[in-house]
Amino acid sequence: MCKGLAALPHTCLERAKEIKTKLGTLLQKPDSTIDFIIPYPEKPEKPPKAQKPSPEEALQWRDSLEKLLQNPYGLASFRSFLRSEFSEENAEFWVACEDYKKTKSPVKMAEKAKKIYEEFIQTEAPKEVSAEGQETVNIDHFTKAVTMKNLVEPSPTSFDMAQKRIFALMEKDSLPRFVRSEFYQELIK
Repeated sequence: MCKGLAALPHTCLERAKEIKTKLGTLLQKPDSTIDFIIPYPEKPEKPPKAQKPSPEEALQWRDSLEKLLQNPYGLASFRSFLRSEFSEENAEFWVACEDYKKTKSPVKMAEKAKKIYEEFIQTEAPKEVSAEGQETVNIDHFTKAVTMKNLVEPSPTSFDMAQKRIFALMEKDSLPRFVRSEFYQELIK
C-alpha cells in the first residue's frame, strides 16, 4: 500500500474497497450470452401504428424537442432523419434512458444500467458517449464521471445528467437540422 493511503482512516479504505467491488460487478462482462439478459431489443421495435400528425401538430415540434420526442410518429421520424445522417446515437441514448427510468425491479435496473454503460458510456463502446467533437454521443468528461459514480448504486436518476446534456445537444443541433429536412417539410404540408 502506498504511504498516502496508509494515512487514511480504516473506514475510508473499507468504503473505497466496497465501491471498487460494486463498480467491478457492474462492469464485468458476462461469461456467456446466456448469463446476460438483454433488457430491451437490439433493433428498435417498430413504433405502434402511430397516426400521422396534422400539419399544425407537426409545426409545434419546431419549437419543442420534448413534444417531438413524446409523439411516437415524431420520434420515429426524428430517428429516421438522424439515421440518414449517421447520427442516431444521441436519440438512441435518450430512448434507452427513458426506458431505464421506467424500470421498477432493482435487478432489471442494474442489468439495463450495465447495458447502457457498455453500449454508450464505457471507453470504446459501440456508440460511446464521449467528449464533444467526436462522431458519437456527446457528453463532457465531468458528466461522464458523474454518471459512472451514479452507477455504483443504480437508481432511476443514474443517467439524468447525461440524458439532460444529450437532450440539450439534440435541441440545439439536431432539431434545427430536422426542421430544415425533407422529413419534416413533408409533415407540415
